[in-house]
Amino acid sequence: MAINPNPRSVVAVRATVPEDAFTAGALGTLREGSGVVIRNDGLVLTIGYLITEAEEVWLTAHDGRVIPAHALAYDQESGFGLVQALAPTGLPAVALGDAGKARIGDAVVLADGIGRAVEAKIVTKQEFAGYWEYLLDEAIFIAPAHPSWGGAPLFGADGALLGIGSLRLQMSRAGEVADINMVVPIDLLPPILDDLLTRGQVAKPPRPWLGALSAESDGKVVVMSVTEGGPAAKAGLRQGDVISEVRDGAVDGLADFYRKLWDSGSAGTEIPMRVVRDGRETWLRVKSADRGSFLKKPQLQ
Repeated sequence: MAINPNPRSVVAVRATVPEDAFTAGALGTLREGSGVVIRNDGLVLTIGYLITEAEEVWLTAHDGRVIPAHALAYDQESGFGLVQALAPTGLPAVALGDAGKARIGDAVVLADGIGRAVEAKIVTKQEFAGYWEYLLDEAIFIAPAHPSWGGAPLFGADGALLGIGSLRLQMSRAGEVADINMVVPIDLLPPILDDLLTRGQVAKPPRPWLGALSAESDGKVVVMSVTEGGPAAKAGLRQGDVISEVRDGAVDGLADFYRKLWDSGSAGTEIPMRVVRDGRETWLRVKSADRGSFLKKPQLQ
């Protein structure tokens, strides 16, 4: 079945971030990707890491017009970012689809803001735990991968929006390795959209954040690095530490670690953790923080 998303609704997103921004070292000061118009007033949905701490945002339409925009909101839990055009775009809004009804094997299209589109299929829908303290209960994975996935909208057979491209990963199947894209499902947006538009954030206490980049190895959670000046670094957590317990519960993989961490309370909660270091066990008490408090707030241009 041919899929005909409206290419006029997809825009290129270019953001500049101050050199002293918290995320500048990891994500750079010039970020480029895509977004898609979801309201006729020029509201654009993209992936949040493109616009986090941005001081300038520009949108480029397919006809070459460059439109100034404002980084409106970034939801850390879903990963979505919202950008508001500051001049009329004349671009139509896309319809939001139902990612929950999408099935493995469905034909989809991932389109970027410079006119490239990849016809793909959904290869799986499953839980995804990211090393940056991020978890989706059910992400969408598609193949083949788009070379410019960041913020690219995913369209279903009816042309409705199913999600926003976030990552490029590798999947091993039947002894072969293939590139795939991880897509954040659109179903996460409607419950939080009003809050993001009116408050700039979801109306609930922020999750506790440690500032630890972690990976899963044979079911164990291994610390890859800690953020300078973050809660984990201040508590003495180090690269190579294995986190075996949170409070009185054994940790069974990265997703379980995050859930135990977030179930401990809101940001600021002290998190006791059992850590294995060089074969020896020790307990650390990490006073968590609100990740958002480390970020520069959007400034209207």
